Amino acid sequence: MQNPWFVYLLALLTGAVGVLSFSPFDYWIAAYFSVAGLLFLTQLSQRRIALRATFLWGMAFFTFGVNWLHVSIHQFGGTPLWLSYVMVLLLAAYLSLYPLLFAYLVQRFQVKSAVIFAVIWTATEWLRGTLFTGFPWLQFGYSQIDSPFAHIAPLFGVSGLTFFVLWGSASILSLVSHLFRTPKNIPLVLFHLGLLIVVAGLAINSGNLKYVHKVEDKSLKVTLAQGNIEQQLKWDPEYFLNTLDIYQKQIQQHLGKSDLIVLPESSLPTLENHLQTFLQSLDDVAGENKTELLIGTVYQDINQNAIFNSIVQLGQQNQKYFAEKAPRYNKVHLVPFGEYVPLEKVLRPLGSVFNLPMSALQAGNDKQATFQVKGRHLAAAICYEIIFGELVRKNVNKNTDFLLTISNDAWFGNSIGPWQHLQMARMRALELGKPVIRGTNTGITTFIDEFGQIQAQAPQFTQTTLTQVIAPTEGRTPYSALGNLPLYALCILFTLIRGAGWLLRRKMKI
Repeated sequence: MQNPWFVYLLALLTGAVGVLSFSPFDYWIAAYFSVAGLLFLTQLSQRRIALRATFLWGMAFFTFGVNWLHVSIHQFGGTPLWLSYVMVLLLAAYLSLYPLLFAYLVQRFQVKSAVIFAVIWTATEWLRGTLFTGFPWLQFGYSQIDSPFAHIAPLFGVSGLTFFVLWGSASILSLVSHLFRTPKNIPLVLFHLGLLIVVAGLAINSGNLKYVHKVEDKSLKVTLAQGNIEQQLKWDPEYFLNTLDIYQKQIQQHLGKSDLIVLPESSLPTLENHLQTFLQSLDDVAGENKTELLIGTVYQDINQNAIFNSIVQLGQQNQKYFAEKAPRYNKVHLVPFGEYVPLEKVLRPLGSVFNLPMSALQAGNDKQATFQVKGRHLAAAICYEIIFGELVRKNVNKNTDFLLTISNDAWFGNSIGPWQHLQMARMRALELGKPVIRGTNTGITTFIDEFGQIQAQAPQFTQTTLTQVIAPTEGRTPYSALGNLPLYALCILFTLIRGAGWLLRRKMKI
């Protein structure tokens, strides 16, 4: 009989260790130890202990992994510190239901196959990223972006990398288990481990495959403006003119010198509609200097009676700025409670945490035109959207040259949250084979190449600009063209093969 207290302690330790595989820690190998611990727990002979332990694993993993949320809840939502931690724990408890479902399915069907563990995890992770608008944060595939196996991403995306982590951890755990328990099954385990090693070798060597190629003669000189406006001051009316002055000076420094200047998410903290004279003047001077601007704004569409988290384009030749006609992108995937409040008639009266600035926004259309800057096409994503791989992929087409993402991670202070967010942006670049231009308010402002590697980075919490000449790419990765379909097809194939084997063994016994 297992000692439950030892099991529960093991669950907490292996769950917490998993977070060390993500940024800013970046010990990618820790993911395999954490997953091995999870798999061991799910296969315990006593179902109740197994399920409780798995839930504790999830609580440790998610509480540590998303603890940064308490910064915005406490500091900017006006919630007492103790209550902000309680809310993080409640979120972690909800997210832990998905590993719990994984453990239940493993127990219910007595799963022993390493690859079927990965199949089931893929299914439960899909649910976590879909239900209630989804929260696919801390997928283990992200932790592998600097590992030798990163090149699985252009083939199968971050979900494919996560699949590999589960499959690899399960195969190694299975070998160790059979060495001690059932040595007669070792040849079969070695076969599966050998297959995994072949896949790993192919993944490592696939880095030599060139799905995309740079087009140097289409390079743009881009400047990212990092205003470093403290969140406490951002929406303060008395600081509004200071904000305009900061960004106006940063723009003036690079007019005529850069092809494009990017300002971060909601950089002008009032309705864009109230700044028409200012923006028209900025549009004129940008056009005269042949420098285009992409500015994060809050835009009210009078016709739709809707307010959007938006990016607007200024400085285009032969096109004057008018709010209703300007090229723009309106954010599609909004943050629950941060940008809209579910059941708001019930929740808004309960306290300031449900009344954050910009918490009454509407979502933009699913398909929107890319920005065109001097003939180059930029597909946009605002803040939270960059974590949804399929959403970003659908906005990328054969003409897309760059990915553009702007954010305001000042909500999360000096925590691990912005680093995890950056890691996800890096994964989008690697998956899609497109350079990423990432502009933020307080950091982490970066230029990322098509392999997910950082080319230039501004220091956090510094008022500065970052300029880089960045070349676009042509071509498409397999993931860019097909998305998750190949991975899901493999999951179905593996399930059918294992199912057929189970039926055959059952008939032979009869």
